[in-house]
Amino acid sequence: MPWCIRCLKRLTGGLIGRLFFVYLLDKCLLNNRNMKKVLLLILGLALVTHLHGQQNADSEEAKVRAACVDYIEGFYEGDESKLKRSLSPDLLKFGYWKSRNSGKYDSKAQQMTYDEALAYARNVKEKENFAKPDAPRGIEIYHVSEKIASAKVSAWWGFDYMLLSKEEGKWMIKQVLWQGPPLK
Repeated sequence: MPWCIRCLKRLTGGLIGRLFFVYLLDKCLLNNRNMKKVLLLILGLALVTHLHGQQNADSEEAKVRAACVDYIEGFYEGDESKLKRSLSPDLLKFGYWKSRNSGKYDSKAQQMTYDEALAYARNVKEKENFAKPDAPRGIEIYHVSEKIASAKVSAWWGFDYMLLSKEEGKWMIKQVLWQGPPLK
């Protein structure tokens, strides 16, 4: 579907938007003199709507990315305030770590709560066990909608798939599924 029709559809709402568009096209074809004016008006409205929607989507994606940056930096720098800014208090984080003895991934998932994440950050700061400056900091945003988003973070400990929700206008990490570095 062309972007102008999608924008008009979004602007006027689904079926009504399409019917309105068909009505305008019909009127334009019957009155050739005004056709250019009406089509330019429609395209102008569609363009403005599209650009506004794109700016809003970019803004929301930037906010999701900021939550992911706070997440990585909170663990890397031992900064509890960054974790508090990005993690929901009802965080559900679980994943798989490679056993040092066997070199295989544990068969049972390890879990981390919100309080345990904050304690981990405190421990990093107290022991000055910060991540190396060249430690991975990859962020991929997969999807952002009005209330939910998904992303992937790559860090020294492996990679995390995250689900975020928008709570009171702020993106918070609700669930994390992670896996330690790949077996070699």
